[in-house]
Amino acid sequence: MRTIDLSPLYRSFIGSDHLASLVDAASRAEKQSSYPPYNIELLAEDKYRITMAIAGFSKDDINIVVEDNTLAITGTKRTDAKADQERKFLHKGISERNFERKFQLGDHVKVLAADLENGLLHVDLERVIPEAKKPRKIEIGGRLFDNE
Repeated sequence: MRTIDLSPLYRSFIGSDHLASLVDAASRAEKQSSYPPYNIELLAEDKYRITMAIAGFSKDDINIVVEDNTLAITGTKRTDAKADQERKFLHKGISERNFERKFQLGDHVKVLAADLENGLLHVDLERVIPEAKKPRKIEIGGRLFDNE
C-alpha cells in the first residue's frame, strides 16, 4: 500500500488536515468492489449525474444517504427463499447481490434528486456555492459604513 506524507502541508497551510482526510477517504474508496458499474457525468458547469446499473432492484431495495460529504448508495435485495428454490437457471449472468457504493462529495455539493428507470439509478448533484464564498467586486471610493 502506498502512503503519502502530507507533513510539509501542515507547516504551510492552516486547515490542511481536511486534505489528509480526503486522501484517506480516496484510498479507502479504491478498495470498493466494482459492482455495480456506474458512470459520473458532467451535465453543466456545476451539475453532475451518477448513473448506476442496478438491474433487478426496485426503488424499495435502494437506500441513498448523504452524511458528512459522503454519498452512500446501498442496495439490499429482498429474496423469497421458496421462490428461489423453484427457479432453475441454466446461466445466471445478472447479479442480484447486495451492494454499498460510497462517493466523496466536494464542498457545497448537494444531492438534488434520484430516479430509477429501466434498471438505471440516476442521482443528480449540483455544486451550490454560497453567496459569501462567491467573488465580490469592491468599488474604489465606496463607503462600507454609513456613519463615517
